[in-house]
Amino acid sequence: MRLDLPRDPEVAERRKVDTAPDAAIPVPEAPVSPLTRRIDRLLEMARHHPVRSNEQPSPRRERSRRPDREPSVERTCEPEQRPRRTRAGVAEEIRGLRLRPEEQKLIAEAGRFRVLAVDDIVRSIYGGDKRALQSDLRFLEEKGVLSVASVAARNDGLRLLSRRIDAVSLTRQGESLAREVSAFPSEQKLYHGMVKPREVEHDTQIYRAYLKEAETIERAGGRSLRVELDFELKAKVYRAIHEARKADPEREIAEIRREAAARFDLPYLDNRIEIPDARIHYEMDQGARAAFSDIEVVTAAYRPGHLRAKAQAGFRMYASASDYGRLAKVEDEHHLLDWVMEL
Repeated sequence: MRLDLPRDPEVAERRKVDTAPDAAIPVPEAPVSPLTRRIDRLLEMARHHPVRSNEQPSPRRERSRRPDREPSVERTCEPEQRPRRTRAGVAEEIRGLRLRPEEQKLIAEAGRFRVLAVDDIVRSIYGGDKRALQSDLRFLEEKGVLSVASVAARNDGLRLLSRRIDAVSLTRQGESLAREVSAFPSEQKLYHGMVKPREVEHDTQIYRAYLKEAETIERAGGRSLRVELDFELKAKVYRAIHEARKADPEREIAEIRREAAARFDLPYLDNRIEIPDARIHYEMDQGARAAFSDIEVVTAAYRPGHLRAKAQAGFRMYASASDYGRLAKVEDEHHLLDWVMEL
């Protein structure tokens, strides 16, 4: 390290001269940046075009602050403006919801049959447009009208690949709405909720059997179709048996059952009342004559005796393609399959 010692006056004097600023040499100015020029232009434009101060409220704000205006919580909400789907037609306002024709029919059918398979809805109501159905299901589920559940399909004790079925059922609110979106007679009972998930696959096939049977009925001139599920039929039969036994406890139960079966036009075979999965009521000859058709969905779990009883009862029997093939493999049952129609 070098030190400037006081004894070296000549060196110290020379260093003062070297470090002094030279006033004669001009210092170059720094160039103006593009950002600075841009800011200057914006400031100039702001001076020529003044902006309204935020302190002055706009007319819209003044209108919203008028004391005579009702609070927003008391105003009635307008129905949701849903986009029009050209193929489906214009949505109709019902209870504050804008429902398309397909949605109205979906709600009505789910109310009549309690549970519907999504695949069946796509084919029968939406003409194969699964994307439109998924959109409507999301909307209706958000509004609390219905619920969609994925349930396991039955395997009848066999080692089959695990399958699942997407099923639709109404909520309590949806059941109430189903009465308004349909033209059902007052006798038509409606349902909500899923009762037995293990029987969902069988119960959804009832709707498919109904569609085939209804087509046959309408070709023959039947009109004003109404559906009565086994839930309702069983309730009527059991109520009649209970009332008869309560009125006369000494009567034979077989006699009471036979009387109840005759009262509701149900077959009585081998001391047993046979009840179909669904009964379709309809009118013939322009309402001059009433008739009905009983339908039964049979599965591979049916044994020959059970299947024979359904055939003797005169039920219109249906089976899915997979069930039909497995039933055909059962010995001594081929003659009974002549009465079973494939779904």
